[in-house]
Amino acid sequence: MKLQQLLSHVRKAVDDYHMIEDGDRIAVGISGGKDSLTLLEALHSLRFFYPKKFEICAITVDLGFKNIDFSKIAEICEKKNIPYNVIPTEISQIIFEDRKETNPCSLCAKMRKGALNTFAKENGCNKIAYAHHKDDIVETMMMSLIYEGRFHTFSPVTYLDRMDLTVIRPLMYVNEADVIGFANKYELPVLKSPCPADGYTKRQYVKDMLRQLNLENPGVKNRMFTAIQDSKIQGWPKP
Repeated sequence: MKLQQLLSHVRKAVDDYHMIEDGDRIAVGISGGKDSLTLLEALHSLRFFYPKKFEICAITVDLGFKNIDFSKIAEICEKKNIPYNVIPTEISQIIFEDRKETNPCSLCAKMRKGALNTFAKENGCNKIAYAHHKDDIVETMMMSLIYEGRFHTFSPVTYLDRMDLTVIRPLMYVNEADVIGFANKYELPVLKSPCPADGYTKRQYVKDMLRQLNLENPGVKNRMFTAIQDSKIQGWPKP
């Protein structure tokens, strides 16, 4: 996927769900993975022609795994004049050593988002951009059906009243395959996840199941996404 195509999808999401307003200061959560780096490239480029003026900064929550080098991400941000901060934490030790969690993903996500939200708020941001793409939205819906017995997924825009922050998901119309293609084409410095649970989660199980379903029934993931848009799930107004 070329940058122009990526920007087309991102602008449609931003316009459809009114994600960005004049004067916004948006924190982009950077894990070092393909999704967050693609989102950073998209929002940086969008700033140059989008009619509403906004600022971005990049924030990485360092989970505390050893031998993770964020220097290449810092170089990209410096070249693009994007403020970049790495927040040191001991999340990995708490989850894998102290608590020895058998299902670590939920607690890890909660702690990671807590650190990101707090830092963003303290540094004058009013919005946070998460790099969830179309596949993430469908996978989350399937996980809710299978494990919770309800039809639900996260919304394009979420207001966090306790923090007075708004979460936006500008990659919501972008397929994961296109994110992979974009990251490869533009040689983004993607970091390999050091998490010992990577590839062995419930989400990975659902991802593999959906991949097989889509092979046997081409277009099924897109139809599921359309069903989400057409549903009355909270936080999903008609675009």
